[in-house]
Amino acid sequence: MSAVMNSPSPGAVAHVPRSEGVWVAAAKRFRSDHVGMGSLVVVVLFLLLVLAASVGLVAKDWQAEHGVPDAPPTFVGPAPPGESIAAAGPSGPNVDISAVDPLAPRYKEWAEAAKKYETKDAIKATTLPFGADRLGRDVLAKAIKGAQVSVLVGVSAAVLATLIGTLLGAAAGFFGGKVGDLLEWVYNVFTAIPGILLIFAFAAVFPRGVGSVVLILGLAGWTGIYRLVRAEFMKHAVRDYVRSAEAIGASTGSRMFRHILPNVSHVVLVQLSIHVVGFIKSEVILSYLGLGVGVDQVSWGTMLSEAQSELILGHWWQLAAATIFMAVFVTAFSLMTDALRDALDPKLRGLE
Repeated sequence: MSAVMNSPSPGAVAHVPRSEGVWVAAAKRFRSDHVGMGSLVVVVLFLLLVLAASVGLVAKDWQAEHGVPDAPPTFVGPAPPGESIAAAGPSGPNVDISAVDPLAPRYKEWAEAAKKYETKDAIKATTLPFGADRLGRDVLAKAIKGAQVSVLVGVSAAVLATLIGTLLGAAAGFFGGKVGDLLEWVYNVFTAIPGILLIFAFAAVFPRGVGSVVLILGLAGWTGIYRLVRAEFMKHAVRDYVRSAEAIGASTGSRMFRHILPNVSHVVLVQLSIHVVGFIKSEVILSYLGLGVGVDQVSWGTMLSEAQSELILGHWWQLAAATIFMAVFVTAFSLMTDALRDALDPKLRGLE
């Protein structure tokens, strides 16, 4: 009797629980990773800082000379008179910086000439929160404005290289045949040239600028991602779940990007993280060699280039500011992408 009463009515539809999608499950796993969430907050704060610098809310007057030349950080206190580069001379530090900076002997002359035009409203600070460079520009403002260029170059170039490498690797691994042979030939042409020489070759063709640096690094850096994605797609294309999707009528694009890509996305994210770090370093090298951003812009690379002559005199604050900003962003971005990789890695899903 009870069995008859508990049985569903003829018109009722049995509720079948539906499993979570790949991305929903990955989002839950990522939110449970406290290190990953903390790193995401840091990355978002950097991106907001870059956006604010782009629209002029912060660091818009980074070129203004707010302090005396080589003003030390506030926590160090003002430097004794005659210890700045501008005052370096017969009575200054016994260091010959002309070998590093040919214009150094003229700084004192320019500083004395500038005093003739100073007014009461143009009194410059003897200390600044992160110090000043040899021209008196605020190092903190330069580091914030430099983040706009370096983060934009690193992230944009890494996304471009990842997009190119993923699309070409997916096509080569999934289709194979003549398509795979053609893409393998393109891959071998690019890898036959040393990476740094390939970057210099592109830099000689493109004009100087942020957009050109992004294109140069993106076009020169996709090969490593291509090789890994191609291997993963070749492995997954013959697995049962892809064959089953094909049997029920799933299109080629659906099988490639809806079924296979989520299962290899952890590889793509690791490569994206590595390329962001590497491309920020490449931007430093290009800017140091005069092939990066324009002379009217600032980046962490140009700051490190300027700091070499200041470091000889013991003025370390510009080097420290650029290094700290770069290290915090790179570390947070790496930890964030590691957490995303763990959330998306199919080998780790069964351990929960």
